[in-house]
Amino acid sequence: MTALPLALIVVITVVDILSPPSIHLGPLLIVAPALTASFAGPRATAGVALLALAALTAIGAVRDGLTSANIETQLSAQVVVSALIVGLRVLRDRHERELARVRSVSEAAQRVLLRPLPERIGPLHLASFYLAAEAEAQVGGDLYAAARTTDGTRLLVGDVRGKGLSSLGDAALLLGAFRAAAHLHADLPGLAEYLDGSVCWDLAQLAEARRAERSRHQRPAEEAPDEGGESFITAVLIDIPDDGSHVHLIDCGHPPPLLLRPDGVTTLTTRNPAPPLGLGELAPVSYEVQTFPFHPGDRLLIYTDGVIEARDAQRRFYPLTERVTAWQAERPGVLLNHLRRDLLAHVGRRLDDDAAMVVVERLP
Repeated sequence: MTALPLALIVVITVVDILSPPSIHLGPLLIVAPALTASFAGPRATAGVALLALAALTAIGAVRDGLTSANIETQLSAQVVVSALIVGLRVLRDRHERELARVRSVSEAAQRVLLRPLPERIGPLHLASFYLAAEAEAQVGGDLYAAARTTDGTRLLVGDVRGKGLSSLGDAALLLGAFRAAAHLHADLPGLAEYLDGSVCWDLAQLAEARRAERSRHQRPAEEAPDEGGESFITAVLIDIPDDGSHVHLIDCGHPPPLLLRPDGVTTLTTRNPAPPLGLGELAPVSYEVQTFPFHPGDRLLIYTDGVIEARDAQRRFYPLTERVTAWQAERPGVLLNHLRRDLLAHVGRRLDDDAAMVVVERLP
């Protein structure tokens, strides 16, 4: 890349010297430091600017002499513009360093919040991916987590109402509650009830804080709107015993998982799905556990609605069941790589909502 501005300096200098007296190409030399600033640092830009200034001086010495008003004006303008280019490059480098520091802190916080799932946990092989709709973000309102119990593995996959960074707080709350309680409750209904209570309490506190904040900025005659019930989290809780050939599942308003077997793809639809977490205070909730077969070699595909609601340019939804059939025999990591690339191609590489997928395979 550095050769290009240097070649420009040489070409412009030679052509200007050989041109008729009425043609002056020397001012074009400023293109060399401007081009260098697009890919190199301040020192390289300043070096190319000095070479361009030397070339303009040589042109003036050969053609008109260094004391002519024309060459003096060109030299002065070249010095001023070159200084501006180098100064802007310095500011750009400073901003890039600040952005890199902020991004590194953000990535560290995101890794702590949404810990990568282990590739192997008990008799299970796991794989996952996350695509955030928010630009420059790695996580948002979708979430997943796995925890070991005394006799099996528990999985949580959820989706906070909303998308992007605004829903990050609710996702952090549910993940923290799941990690703290996944191994303390003997059954899934008890765990689901605990998670719902945690989410309800936190959302009530958040709504109260919002109402207090709004009341400070409103006139006495105005009343802050009640935000209770506006936020909730759809989730699916899965319990996979180590010594067995089945899986237990509670669906809290979440899209049903897919069971991938050699003979086809089955949707694990529950009879009586529970309402999303955070709505338990609105009505009595009964968490019903459904049991499905899950033999060695079978795979579970758990996903969020950002996958099945992704639209292409013709506003057609992503056909997950149809697409996964083509790759269901692949290993979990390979299967998710195919689905990730295919999903991004379907939406033109820009999602309108966060999307997450988890594949679980029971090993022999």
